[in-house]
Amino acid sequence: MTKKPQPSTRQKSAPGQPKGGRGAAPRAALARVLYWGAVAGVWSAIALLALVAYYAYDLPDVETAIQATRKPVVRIFAADGSELARRGDKYGAPVHLRDLPPSLPQAVIATEDRRFYSHFGIDPVGLARAVVHDIMAGGIVQGGSTITQQAAKNLFLTRRRTLKRKVQELLLALWLEHKFTKDQILTIYLNRVYFGNGAYGVDAAARTYFGVSANDLDLYQSALIAGLLKAPSRYNPFNDPILARKRTARVLANMVAAGYLSREDARHAIDTAPRFRVKPPERRLGRYFSDWVFSQVGAYVTVDRDIDVLTTLDPKLQNVARRDVDKLFSARGAARRAGASQTALVTLSPDGAVRAMIGGVDYTRSQFNRVTQAKRQPGSAFKVFVYLAALQEGLRPDTVMRDGPVTIDGWSPKNFGKTYRGDMTLRDALAESVNTIAVKLSEKIGRDKVRALARRLGVTSPLVATPALALGVSDMTVLELTAAYGALVNQGAGVWPFAISQIRDRDGRILYRRSGDGSGRVLDPRTVREMNAMLSRVIEIGTARNAKIDRPAAGKTGTSQDYRDAWFIGYTADYVTGVWMGNDDGRAMRRVTGGGLPARLWHDVMLAGESDLPARPLPAPPDRYLSGEKSPSTGFDLPGAIKGLFNRLFGGGTSR
Repeated sequence: MTKKPQPSTRQKSAPGQPKGGRGAAPRAALARVLYWGAVAGVWSAIALLALVAYYAYDLPDVETAIQATRKPVVRIFAADGSELARRGDKYGAPVHLRDLPPSLPQAVIATEDRRFYSHFGIDPVGLARAVVHDIMAGGIVQGGSTITQQAAKNLFLTRRRTLKRKVQELLLALWLEHKFTKDQILTIYLNRVYFGNGAYGVDAAARTYFGVSANDLDLYQSALIAGLLKAPSRYNPFNDPILARKRTARVLANMVAAGYLSREDARHAIDTAPRFRVKPPERRLGRYFSDWVFSQVGAYVTVDRDIDVLTTLDPKLQNVARRDVDKLFSARGAARRAGASQTALVTLSPDGAVRAMIGGVDYTRSQFNRVTQAKRQPGSAFKVFVYLAALQEGLRPDTVMRDGPVTIDGWSPKNFGKTYRGDMTLRDALAESVNTIAVKLSEKIGRDKVRALARRLGVTSPLVATPALALGVSDMTVLELTAAYGALVNQGAGVWPFAISQIRDRDGRILYRRSGDGSGRVLDPRTVREMNAMLSRVIEIGTARNAKIDRPAAGKTGTSQDYRDAWFIGYTADYVTGVWMGNDDGRAMRRVTGGGLPARLWHDVMLAGESDLPARPLPAPPDRYLSGEKSPSTGFDLPGAIKGLFNRLFGGGTSR
């Protein structure tokens, strides 16, 4: 029997269908690619949204930041009303784009963002071009930021170059484009961007560089200001007129390329351009003093508006001091030859008002204030506290002590000349700055009493409790030591140095006015009279004869070990002035003593400073102060000290 053939298990292909299923695998692969591509796209979108949300989470409050204004301006004035310094942002009047000469926005757009009116806040073409240029140059040579991005950065963000800040800049640029018109964005930008020399906004720039308002700028002036945007300090015409001129020519060429200007107009603008000269570095009066004042303002008022600070500085006396310091420390000056590279000088009125302050030889090289910040050993200038304590304990200027060898706790002080003079009165011992008698005197009355008196006179630095205390081995500032001497010209009352007399806002409202006094009476009248007489002999016949001037004066020299520090603190009825000389690194000078260069500088400054004042005797407090106004044992007025401390803490004095 013949078998029927079995049907084949293979299915015949339909007409037009590839045989053998050869198209199935590619279709499946394509389907998988499309599927996973869609999945990846979804997840990428989610990741992008998450990234945007992360960077947008701590964006600034744009509604309030758009209204942000400049930092308040603090102006410092001398006692005569002349301006010493100012800090804060300098802004001109707000300007509207419609009021500006067309050349100014055209110059900015042609140079900074030529497609400003056609992009959406971010310029992909400009960004791609910048990337290509950077790759070819092997570094960042061209930026791709639009004016909108720069406005966002100036309004809301810091200048830190981070990925997060760049992403936030892009987001804020998009927000600005959504919120404002192009003209409004450009107006915001021109009013807020920095143009160098402290000027923010085109009006401040126009007034700074040309002395006109932004509305009155001509073509060349507009191009120069637009050119500053790339590098305000580098292209500043006051710093480098040649480079500024080249940059302005580049801006004019950009305007020609953008179709805003003809070549003839650009050439004419260059030919008729104003000439700039390099400005010498500005040498403002009392820069160390102004820095010291700025550091204190916040303790008296909240700086939330423009304020004017009236200070105690006397410009005439300050100029005299600066002139004499410059002469002494010139390349061939006596101080340089003697191995001294720095100095500090401060002059106070009897009430503690700072009238002059020289914090160093050259402010441009070092802003460290050696009057208020440096602590150095005063040497024999500290002996005043020893003798004052002795006088208050009942010893007299004619009390006799022996200048001879002495050893205390294994330490034996030596005199400057390494000789001994035998019996001497305290008056003569102080005039000749005898070390052994100062140490014996300190030990006789007790070191703690010496330290306590120095504290009452305003010395706040730590004081050693060793026998060497009497020789001034404890570091202190020029300001605190000079102020301590001030009690001798302030009728025995303690002096707290101060610089600010009044603070007011721009509307004239007084925000702070100094009132109160120092620490109260700390020296009895007899002690003041006797010490003034003793210290007068230091100038007349003692170690400070170089300080002698044409009127009654007194003071004390000081020299630390190995000639590292040289001091002279002296006073008249009008001023007390302290001078220090040395080197910041503690290097020894060439045998410079307090009676040498410091006394000579004191002499020159005080002689010129007092030239218009009548000669007056040193203060001699009346004996009525002995009755009921002081403690019999210490000469210290406790109620007055408490009152003075209260005033100092809550508005009556200044902190040091």
